[in-house]
Amino acid sequence: MTAPARVLVVGASAAGLATAEALRRKGYAGGISVLGDEAHAPYDRPPLSKQVLSGAWEPARAVLRPPEALSALDAEFVLGDSAIALDVEARTVRVNSGRDLQADAIVIATGMRARKLPGQDHLSGVHVLRSLDDALALRQALSACSQLVVVGEGVLGAEIAATARTLGLDVTMTGPQLAPMALQVGSLVAGVLAELHTERGVKLRLGDGVAGLVGEEGRVAGVRLASGAVLPADVVVVAIGATPTTEWLTDSGLRLDNGVVCDSRCRAAEGIYAVGDVARWHHEQLGRLIRLENRTNVTEQADAVAGAILGEDRPYVPVPYFWTDQFDTKIQVHGVLPVDAEVDVVEGDVAARRFVARYHSGGLVTGVLGWNMPKQARLWRQKVVDALPALAPTN
Repeated sequence: MTAPARVLVVGASAAGLATAEALRRKGYAGGISVLGDEAHAPYDRPPLSKQVLSGAWEPARAVLRPPEALSALDAEFVLGDSAIALDVEARTVRVNSGRDLQADAIVIATGMRARKLPGQDHLSGVHVLRSLDDALALRQALSACSQLVVVGEGVLGAEIAATARTLGLDVTMTGPQLAPMALQVGSLVAGVLAELHTERGVKLRLGDGVAGLVGEEGRVAGVRLASGAVLPADVVVVAIGATPTTEWLTDSGLRLDNGVVCDSRCRAAEGIYAVGDVARWHHEQLGRLIRLENRTNVTEQADAVAGAILGEDRPYVPVPYFWTDQFDTKIQVHGVLPVDAEVDVVEGDVAARRFVARYHSGGLVTGVLGWNMPKQARLWRQKVVDALPALAPTN
């Protein structure tokens, strides 16, 4: 296979940068262009809800590479301009400024867009947290905040609540699940998380959906729950998930279904690939389409996509992994944690807040979770690796 003369990466966050770096690392000497809708140089997202939001880091510390490292990539960075259409056959991307960018291979790395509540754009004091600018705007708002309500009890909502409470703010977390991260980690660990947040002063109003926002003279004043109760707030953070940024691909002919649908090589069409949060690809060992929203996948998938562009023919079959830091707790998850999985503690002690939990379904270990036991969780990860081949469907 002849290497493409030019590769265009659409998306200049961690996934886009990692793809460009992987291409160079694998010896690619052709042209690389990286298109990004933000004016910022590529930066890391995990610190946004923690170190950047708390003020422990200034924005420059979240930048992934210094200018000299970006220059050494010998890539063209087109920042502050967004893709609006893709011609798959011509392998051409139309950008908002009116330019057409053409390449022999195109990598879609456009990530996600935060979901919002109806009417939130018409009220000041309501925030989402997806970008660096979002984090800085929320940080400024928190500096004058008396009552914060976090709408959303998932990973991001729990991290924001923990960070804000560490800053000494009055924090209430609300959402339909009965405990923080219940959908992600199951009832046992979610119950321990609920205890942790409550002990640290976060008020939990969970198990009740959000009906809408309450405003006064154009500014948010509270959150109305489905039960009718109103939680007063002068700042609200909406952390109810995100949707893949695929609107610009609507007329492209690519299959779009909760992301850009790809084969096991992360290929959406001939010469078109997807990487990162926006990519939904066929995981041959799990036997289904999967889309991962975590930082580790970005690096691993970028390496796989670069290899596919350069002629490597290997399926991308990672062990899913994510982590979250809340207060003084680090949680690490390897594999998948089905909501109906059986869970047992295989090391440590839940009461001591140091343990490893094993998740199994149908007699197979599907995932492990470490609570302040990263080394032990990593060792138990091998059980997940061993079980993956047995999960693949038989024909």
